[in-house]
Amino acid sequence: MIKPTAIGYLRRDVSGIRQDWHEIQMRSLAKLFGYDLAKTVVFTANTTSATVRLMTVVWRVDAAAVIVPSVEHFGVEVPVELVQLADVITVAPPHTYQRVLPSPFRA
Repeated sequence: MIKPTAIGYLRRDVSGIRQDWHEIQMRSLAKLFGYDLAKTVVFTANTTSATVRLMTVVWRVDAAAVIVPSVEHFGVEVPVELVQLADVITVAPPHTYQRVLPSPFRA
C-alpha cells in the first residue's frame, strides 16, 4: 500500500536549539497519521518568498500534507494559498488545516 506523501517544514530561527526535537516530532506525527515524510524544508527569517518556495516543493513531490511544529513557523497564520494545495498539520497545538478538494458533483 502506498502512503500519501508529506513534507516537514520549519524555520530555523523559530526552532532554535529545539530544531532536532521539532524534526523528531514531525516524523513521529507523519508516521502516526500514515504519511511518508519525504523531506523537511528548513528556511530562515531571511528566506525570500518562503511560502512560494514551500509550495513549489509540495507541488514537485505531490505532497498531500505539510507538517509543521506550530503556526509560529509561518509567522502569524497558516498561508491560505498553501492550504489550497495541501493539508497543513501542526504538532502543537495539534490541528489540521484541511484543504477543500473540488467536488466532482459541482458544475
